[in-house]
Amino acid sequence: MAYPFPSDEWLQVLVEVLNSDERYAEVAKKWEGDMTVVIEPEDGDERQNLPVAVYVDLWHGKCRSARFIDMEKEELPDAAFTLRARIDHIQKLFSGKLDPIQAMMTRRLRVEGNMAYMLRNVPTVLDFVRCCQKVPIKE
Repeated sequence: MAYPFPSDEWLQVLVEVLNSDERYAEVAKKWEGDMTVVIEPEDGDERQNLPVAVYVDLWHGKCRSARFIDMEKEELPDAAFTLRARIDHIQKLFSGKLDPIQAMMTRRLRVEGNMAYMLRNVPTVLDFVRCCQKVPIKE
């Protein structure tokens, strides 16, 4: 089943995938850091629900919590990492059509936070993206 993105349904399935995926649990067992993903509209996109942010609390191979943030009503949490990308780039990333490292190098995915920590944990970052790719996005 495919899920609309961004949506609560998609996010809840992602949490289930992260918390049940044995490979992610092993690869991310030392990861300590929450993250906010800011989803921006494409150029000229007039969607009323963007920009929006997704907050995920990732800790030792599990997702302790996840929620959407309405950026018009509340401020972004002070997360260890903030990722920003247009919705089309996020959808390509989460559908396997865009490599996460390439997305960062070409600034289609902008990352704020401790880059040294992230670079020391590239396998964890890539496995998080792999888990995101397990949740199909409705076109």
